[in-house]
Amino acid sequence: MSQHRRLRRAALPLAAATLLVSAATACTSSGGSGSGDGGTGGDRRLKVALAFPPAQAMSPYGDDAVTLSRLAVVEGLTRLDRNGEAKPALATSWKRDGDRAWVFTVREGTAFQDGTKLDAAAAARSLTAAQKASPKPRVLSDTTLTVTAEGADTVRITTKDPDPLLPQRLANPSLSILSAAAYRDGGTVNPAGHATGPFTLAKVNGAVSATLERNDAYWGDKAEAPGVDVKFVADGTARANALRTKDVDVAEYVPISQASLLGDGLVHEFPSARTNGLSLNTERGAFADPALRAAAREAIDSKALVDGVYEGRADTAQGLLGPGVPWAADLRTAPTGRAKAAAPAEVREAGRIVLATYTNRPELPEVATVVQQQLEKRGFTVEQVVRDYAQMEADALAGKYDAFIQARNTLLDTADPVSYLASDFTCDGSFNISQLCAKPVDTAVDKAASLAGTDARHRAEMTAEAAILGSDALVPLVHERFVQGYDEARVQGVALDPMERTLITADTRVG
Repeated sequence: MSQHRRLRRAALPLAAATLLVSAATACTSSGGSGSGDGGTGGDRRLKVALAFPPAQAMSPYGDDAVTLSRLAVVEGLTRLDRNGEAKPALATSWKRDGDRAWVFTVREGTAFQDGTKLDAAAAARSLTAAQKASPKPRVLSDTTLTVTAEGADTVRITTKDPDPLLPQRLANPSLSILSAAAYRDGGTVNPAGHATGPFTLAKVNGAVSATLERNDAYWGDKAEAPGVDVKFVADGTARANALRTKDVDVAEYVPISQASLLGDGLVHEFPSARTNGLSLNTERGAFADPALRAAAREAIDSKALVDGVYEGRADTAQGLLGPGVPWAADLRTAPTGRAKAAAPAEVREAGRIVLATYTNRPELPEVATVVQQQLEKRGFTVEQVVRDYAQMEADALAGKYDAFIQARNTLLDTADPVSYLASDFTCDGSFNISQLCAKPVDTAVDKAASLAGTDARHRAEMTAEAAILGSDALVPLVHERFVQGYDEARVQGVALDPMERTLITADTRVG
């Protein structure tokens, strides 16, 4: 692997043990910073349990951006509706200008949470900073943006290649617009008090908790709740128990094992675009051999995982894209270029395989145990490594594991899987845990990214899927269904978003 690829895959630093940040001057606190019992009904602070603590000190350039989005802290020039179409947010309109340029009109009369004005220059600064970030946000792994302000309210964005998905791309939380004060020396970015959303991030206590306050200067409808008290609870059973005892109002990602115990009034199951897959290291170790990857793929029994681990609350693996991407099944083609599986004797001689996954999604350690058993039945010798995700991401991206089980939202980046395919499976992909670098895959993904017509792009994406599956760089395990927890009798306005970008909104309230 070239030095360039190593740099591109380097992980952002892990969160410091404790990070305290000041609330914005434009932010006012209506309910204190932690008790959650001030007032009743719409005056009460929300109490929320999230599965993932900050992994990158709340940087908008990694997965923490999704946390900021799910807490209604950050916004981009656009947002996505439930169909994945781009709608106005901090930009009120846009138009294409030739093959590679787009012009966006910035919303007038909007202020950041620190009281400074949103204008075209601020939007250009934020997007340019994201383009220059290292590693680059996944959503930009397959494109390059050049952004200039033209007057007070017009932003021109030029892409290296024609990009028909740019409006959808700009809705990604990693491309949120922040004030000048958010950008610090050394390339660090602090969104606390410097975003535009209905809630302001006021305080982060490392991997333990966070405090949000209502942004009373918000340009849209003001938040119903005066604030949000967030606990980061990696243990899924603990999140479920906190919901059961009303210690929290909303608990994300309720474990399957707890869903039936909580009951329908507290559990809300809905389709997702998330595929749980086994990434195999194509660059070093046993799985650099395509025949051994093929043997691992043949060892996997998806139905056993659905029935045994997920208690039927998941779908058997069909490919990279599952039922949460409803058009995929009709366009799917057979994998291309697959190697013949290694013989049993070759498998036994492969040596020890390190299989890793993380605790933040409670089913994954159990999935890893079943996958280990399935691989061992095939003849592999397997060692498990299971830790908190924040402790594993850097090693996973650096290719230090032979196999890594992860749950990946295939529509998270642009609401179209082309960005997922580019970031996870191309030579320069910034989230390429399998370390795959294959010309047929790059060619297929590039073709899909170049197509403006939705139907043609979808067909090309399925051709790319066939090439990726043919490499056995990733073995699909199951397609998840989301299970979010809240008491529907007393909590309103929780967003059930298959793309996982929203959870708490301005409308979320107790009572």
